[in-house]
Amino acid sequence: MLVDSVNPGPVPGRIEHPALAAAAAAIGRMLVLGGGYTGRRVALALEAAGVPVVLTHRQPSPGGHDPGWLPFDPDRGVLPSQADLAGVSHVLVTIPPDAGGRDPVLESLGPLLHRLAPAWVGYLSTTGVYGDTGGAWVDETSPTRPLLERSLARMACEQAWRRSGLPVQLLRLPAIYGPGRNPMVSLRNGTARLIHKPGQVFSRVHVDDIVGAVLHGIALPPRARPDTLILADTFPCPSSEIMGLAAHLLGCKLPEMQRYADIAATMGPMARSFWSENRRASSRRLTDDLGYRLLYPTYREGLPTCSGDFF
Repeated sequence: MLVDSVNPGPVPGRIEHPALAAAAAAIGRMLVLGGGYTGRRVALALEAAGVPVVLTHRQPSPGGHDPGWLPFDPDRGVLPSQADLAGVSHVLVTIPPDAGGRDPVLESLGPLLHRLAPAWVGYLSTTGVYGDTGGAWVDETSPTRPLLERSLARMACEQAWRRSGLPVQLLRLPAIYGPGRNPMVSLRNGTARLIHKPGQVFSRVHVDDIVGAVLHGIALPPRARPDTLILADTFPCPSSEIMGLAAHLLGCKLPEMQRYADIAATMGPMARSFWSENRRASSRRLTDDLGYRLLYPTYREGLPTCSGDFF
């Protein structure tokens, strides 16, 4: 699933990540490019720890309670200056490829980022770069075989960042869920679909584990940071399983089951492409090798924390 820079969602409370203090001590000033759902969550966690944060956006800050919002819209030539970003030591890029499949950050800010000489640049990518494996597990050593257009664009952007000469760490994400973005939302608004496709599973990750993994990576010594990491929970499963728990938490009925083969032709291109690939993403490098402890190892722990969206 692509990491987007729109639909910021609810403002989170303070998140007590084990690596927060160490990451905060390492950061002089944090630049988060893309003030969407995930970028905003990272920025707010760091700001709560006293870290100076710059968070870029295309539109004005929603509600006015976000840290250091700075306009960035390369399509209109609205770019931050070197003075705007003075003191930035760490950078997180959450902005997807542009319409031409290129990376808008590197295209417009590459020279400026080099002058800043950051100690760490995190690039949020997608496990879609592995393509369809028929449900088999993938890890950081698996071959990348993207087939979808958006995954091919991500692969091209990953390669551009690798060639940039900056200290880049690629963070590959599956479907993201959390407060304001989970099956309970679609059940409440009546858009949920309970779809069955034999053998189909999806990997996912709670947004707060993305925040935690970013902080964990920053806190590690540079020599201990792998250049590529998958961030995912431990339990890929059919979408019907997490939908079932969502209905239980809300005390509502599930929608009628539909067979994928019967409804595929009625789906939009994005939804159909989402269901066209089947893989399990492993984050053992992050957890076993680097010692990160998932806050939400499965949706069973993570989804109940999102029920406060409604109650």
